[in-house]
Amino acid sequence: MTFVISKGCCNDGSCVTVCPVQCIRPRPGDPDFTTTEQLYIDPDTCIDCGACMDECPVEAVHSDWDLPEEMSDYLAINAEYFAMNPLVGVGPPTFTRRVLPEDKPALSVAIVGTGPAACYAAATLSDIKGVAVTMIERLPTPFGLVRAGVAPDHATTKKIADRFASVLSRPNVTCYFNVEVGADVTIDELLEHHHAVLWAGGARDDRKLGIPGEELDGVHAARSFVAWYNGHPDHASEQFDLSGDRVVVIGNGNVALDVARTLLRPTADLEATEMAEHAIAALAESKVAEVVVAARRGAEHGAFSQGELLALEGIEGITVVAEPDEISADGSGRKHEALLRATRRDGSDGPAIRFRFGVEPVSIEGSDGVEAISFRRPDGSIEQIGTSLVLRAIGYRGTPVEGLPFDDATATLPNDAGRVVDPASDDPVPGLYCSGWIKRGPRGIIGSNKQDAEETVDCILQDLGAGRLREPSRTSEDLAKLLEDRVEDLLDKAAWGRIDLEEKRRGRESARPRQKLVTIEELLAASRVQA
Repeated sequence: MTFVISKGCCNDGSCVTVCPVQCIRPRPGDPDFTTTEQLYIDPDTCIDCGACMDECPVEAVHSDWDLPEEMSDYLAINAEYFAMNPLVGVGPPTFTRRVLPEDKPALSVAIVGTGPAACYAAATLSDIKGVAVTMIERLPTPFGLVRAGVAPDHATTKKIADRFASVLSRPNVTCYFNVEVGADVTIDELLEHHHAVLWAGGARDDRKLGIPGEELDGVHAARSFVAWYNGHPDHASEQFDLSGDRVVVIGNGNVALDVARTLLRPTADLEATEMAEHAIAALAESKVAEVVVAARRGAEHGAFSQGELLALEGIEGITVVAEPDEISADGSGRKHEALLRATRRDGSDGPAIRFRFGVEPVSIEGSDGVEAISFRRPDGSIEQIGTSLVLRAIGYRGTPVEGLPFDDATATLPNDAGRVVDPASDDPVPGLYCSGWIKRGPRGIIGSNKQDAEETVDCILQDLGAGRLREPSRTSEDLAKLLEDRVEDLLDKAAWGRIDLEEKRRGRESARPRQKLVTIEELLAASRVQA
């Protein structure tokens, strides 16, 4: 018997640290750890102890005898990884024990953001005796893209929020919500109250196509559409034209597949999730019957993960289609096999996701709004596809941060292993650090942030030990007073707890995990309700 890692693996490596025989690969530090689609268990070495299943924060580990039928392929997928990468160096797990220097028994760190990168950093720091963490979030709610970016039908992936919630609840972690750094408090002021400031604010913009017509009504970032259906307050009031029968998505990463799947899923499926009410209502009236997922490069370069592609085939009522002349017969692997199967379908019998490869967007056509998008095919010919809605899903992009240097070419904070550096000298800026997408660019999944955050935390500890961090000139009580004076609706952990309870209460009334509050006014009102 063996355990199996299935789709939805978050890649944070929590399972690796508890495996007594170290049969899970790749491990942090392995060459392919940062690029792997998921982790895998060697069926020939696994001793069936179940420690990995207990530790997994997203319920992606199953025993082989209890593997859901729709995930049955994953027993072979796990074994195939080890056929290509034989297990060597089996032994007990190793651990890194982080401690403060004996002559510096206290460390205070302000973390800006409460998404995955921020929460992993807070978890690592708050595990260390003598460390105090202050987390500052612009919104009244925590968890970043876990709350506002993960697709609503990926409920187990969202369970990582439970792990993060346990971090926020620690006594040496203080949280301030509804506080905008740069407006309510400056970076310099945070440094006055802490040894270090770690920016983990993510990437709040998206890459543009740079083609004529991109400014037309009906062209949106997939990022905005995802935030809209997830109930992000900045996007809840946006409007998307779902009156046409076709939507074109540019890009073919997992976000593109999330969008395509969400546009075509039956309303009954969505009503069982925590999707925002306004989005469920709009999608219930949608006339969209086909979503074209278009990519400039060939199928062999498809950016979607194997798991997400295979999962599309299992959705009842949605047909996955591909063009025969765009899928080479010479490819290999499960992704290629799935696309070959898609070429044998025509998608004429109901809602369809149609993959297109090797088509480069050159212009978007229309007068008052989008009417079509033109693509250049490999032979140089132009193909026009009619649509009233274009969603670009070609990547997120970081934005400049007041008080911090910014590299416009990479859309990241210039840094060395998480130490923010002055681009003019390449010298570290004392006390300033970063983690997550604003550090490495928008790549990787939720768990990718764990090793990223640990790298940054290790830099903070090294700098503390080397005497490169200044002692705070003001106290945590001073910061609390400063924020109370400046922020009219300052929220703490208890206030977020009241919002959380209210959303879950509303969800229970309709047999859903939660019913999200989607405006700042609603969220603030819920934060004030006393039980």
